[in-house]
Amino acid sequence: MPLPPKKRWESMAKGLVLGALFTSFLLLLYSYAVPPLHAGLASMTPEGAAPCSPAPGEPETATPANGSVGGCQPRHNIVFMKTHKTASSTLLNILFRFGQKHGLKFAFPNGRNDFDYPAFFARSLVQDYHPGACFNIICNHMRFHYDEVRGLVPPNATFITVLRDPARLFESSFHYFGSVVPFTWKLSSHDKLAEFLQDPDRYYDPNGYNAHYLRNLLFFDLGYDSGLDPSSPLVQEHILEVERRFHLVLLQEYFDESLVLLKDLLCWELEDVLYFKLNARRASAVPRLSGELYQRATAWNVLDARLYRHFNASFWRKVEAFGRERMAREVAALRRANEHMRRICIDGGHAVDAAAIQDSAMQPWQPLGAKSILGYNLKKSIGQRHAQLCRRMLTPEIQYLMDLGVNLWVTKLWKLIRDFLQW
Repeated sequence: MPLPPKKRWESMAKGLVLGALFTSFLLLLYSYAVPPLHAGLASMTPEGAAPCSPAPGEPETATPANGSVGGCQPRHNIVFMKTHKTASSTLLNILFRFGQKHGLKFAFPNGRNDFDYPAFFARSLVQDYHPGACFNIICNHMRFHYDEVRGLVPPNATFITVLRDPARLFESSFHYFGSVVPFTWKLSSHDKLAEFLQDPDRYYDPNGYNAHYLRNLLFFDLGYDSGLDPSSPLVQEHILEVERRFHLVLLQEYFDESLVLLKDLLCWELEDVLYFKLNARRASAVPRLSGELYQRATAWNVLDARLYRHFNASFWRKVEAFGRERMAREVAALRRANEHMRRICIDGGHAVDAAAIQDSAMQPWQPLGAKSILGYNLKKSIGQRHAQLCRRMLTPEIQYLMDLGVNLWVTKLWKLIRDFLQW
């Protein structure tokens, strides 16, 4: 029996909408799968492009951190090399708030929430970039390219990044990104991570789509070859290069101690480093690695393991120089202040599953096929003194970027497609 004319038109309209969405999806997928080609690490800025020109009166060189002595001035020029699955979204929120509070100029991506990752960073990817443009803060995901980043910030800019135990990072990355790494689709057991780690060379394809997420991701994010032979002298050379370029390497496992060192380095106030844990997974979403699997994951990510061991040692040397007792006092003060804000800001006092988040503006970005990332509900009645700070501290990355005026058309389109397909 033929459809009535009205039903037929509705069916055709739905078909056209689905076709348009599918075409948009393919174009979007292509833009992710085929990023701009950058051969090697030579400078990508067109020849003759002017480097950052600091504003008149801006100090040309960095001054040593001296949080214990009067006269230090808060630092406003910061490069945060945002690594994956390292509590970097929490640190990003801290930088967003500080920059917004002081009216600083961010170097933001154009169209999406990263700088065409996994392609190498290039200055031309910055929204509203022009030769000679100078920025205070760069903090979105990128594959690091030092010369390109260096040309966007004043000479006194502070470079920071954050690392995490590579086995734990691998576990988190596997569960968050695994569904978009096609070679994992061959894994058939209930515990895909355990199956993979029993014989990773059987499944891993270094040239596979998104393969970088599942081996030495820290090395990759920092701009190095994540497939280097571990015996190559380049491995240690790259680690020492990171040490020369970055003023502070934070550790996710010692996040509060890291923030105390950061506060001292930047000469910031305690309020500037207050935080709530953002983009965290639900604890029951996956089992933690067992002893044997932990060792296998560490061995599989051996370049990251060497990087982490090096900076774990240097981190504790910095803590010793700072003073153990002083560190304990400042960590305790930070935790008291965070707890105070938790009681003021968070409805129920803790993070909740995505389904329990009442305000869409507080809904974090979720991995494909799962709703495993927790978020928060803002209390309905917050005093005027804390209302703005509470909302900013709880706002997820994508929404905060939109609040800051970033053009996220690609990210928004991708979200529409995901919502429509219920991914």
